[in-house]
Amino acid sequence: MKQAKGLHYLKQTFIGDRAFYKMVLSIVVPIIIQNGITNFVSLLDNIMVGQIGTEQMSGVAIVNQLIFVYNLCIFGGLAGAGIFTAQYFGQKDQEGIRHTFRYKIWMALILTITAILIFLILGESLIQMYLNGSNDGGNLELALEYGRQYMNIMLIGLPPFMMVQIYASTLRECGETKVPMKAGITAVMVNLVFNYLLIYGKFGLPKLGVAGAAIATVLSRYVEAVIVIMWTHRHPEKNLYITGIYRTLQVPWHLAKKYFIKGMPLLVNETLWASGMAVLTQCYSLRGLSVVAGLNIANTINNVFNVVFIAMGDAIAIVIGQLLGAGKMKEARDSDNKMIAFSIFSCIIIAGIMLLISPLFPQLYNTTEQARTLARQIMMVQAIFMPQAAFMHAAYFTLRSGGKTLVTFLFDSVFVWCVSVPIAYILSRYTDLYVVWILVAVQIGDWIKCLIGFILVKKGVWIQNIVGGEIEKSK
Repeated sequence: MKQAKGLHYLKQTFIGDRAFYKMVLSIVVPIIIQNGITNFVSLLDNIMVGQIGTEQMSGVAIVNQLIFVYNLCIFGGLAGAGIFTAQYFGQKDQEGIRHTFRYKIWMALILTITAILIFLILGESLIQMYLNGSNDGGNLELALEYGRQYMNIMLIGLPPFMMVQIYASTLRECGETKVPMKAGITAVMVNLVFNYLLIYGKFGLPKLGVAGAAIATVLSRYVEAVIVIMWTHRHPEKNLYITGIYRTLQVPWHLAKKYFIKGMPLLVNETLWASGMAVLTQCYSLRGLSVVAGLNIANTINNVFNVVFIAMGDAIAIVIGQLLGAGKMKEARDSDNKMIAFSIFSCIIIAGIMLLISPLFPQLYNTTEQARTLARQIMMVQAIFMPQAAFMHAAYFTLRSGGKTLVTFLFDSVFVWCVSVPIAYILSRYTDLYVVWILVAVQIGDWIKCLIGFILVKKGVWIQNIVGGEIEKSK
């Protein structure tokens, strides 16, 4: 009898009905398709560059790791206002959405200008940090030159990326996920085609190699920006907030202060987390250029498989944020439990598939056998720990949906710098431990994070409405 009651409780708590999953999938599937296609095309891009040689692939991988820090700065900078956008949308407060949109413009502009200046002034030194290990399997000076060449072109693509994030994030927070998906699909197809044409010099076009890959990426970002911006402004009946959006760029001080206070921990968090990931990669790179190449191969395919739990995190932020904004606290907790369980279960299946292909994928690259072996082993580690990553990601977005940005800051980036980075730093510099076992040690360190996330989510510290009473104030 007790066992039957226990099973009933588990089913009631963690498994939803058909309508629930239909609602979740209507949000998740477009995001999975967009991110999946984006990452799949990035994978094809990576293979194309990887066919040229180890130095080219390593130089591009290092720059992409650095630009990834900027990407997450933008994500974090906009995310704080995005929490309010989702809850404003739940209250049908269009003027509130306009205020968050304008705030996003200012925040993204400041971050983008800062990033461009940093890359222009310190770009070469940043790339050099990853090229201080052994030159096994490649030429370090050549990798530096390719990285510098790739970075200089990629900077031209930061402004359109910024605009896409402002518009697409607002559309998603207001329940419109299909348009960003379609724009993203179009952009990655443009990227794929021009990568093929410009990297290899097809149909009479110049053979530009690494520079061709960068040009194709920049072109695709402008295409994506044009599509998202034009659709948003051409459909004011669906996007009521867009009417008069540029009548002024001023944001009421009391609201800007509120967005800043809530959003700053997220911005600092994403910046520190991304820079923490960059430092982890730099620690691994001390084992040689083959490690940089192996990590690049493994991370590229890992990003394709990670789209499921990444999309589930976005869905949690949207669904739970709207329920909290509408004051449906009990429903928010119930939906959150089911969405976390769904994310973990999905990733157990996805991880199994990744394990099966781990011996095959690295063979597609024109690199050393050592790099291929490392890539296979790293992929296996990533697959084994994927369900763990899914839970941590879902817990992070649960806490964030209720405005617990300081908690997420401690939970995410502070943890990386206080636990993950020290583990990698000490093991890479003061031991001869094989690099794959260093990765495993870092993943095991995340068990602490899982325990903290479980306790915080279960206690319900995130269940709160952060825009209550602001409808009149924001108008």
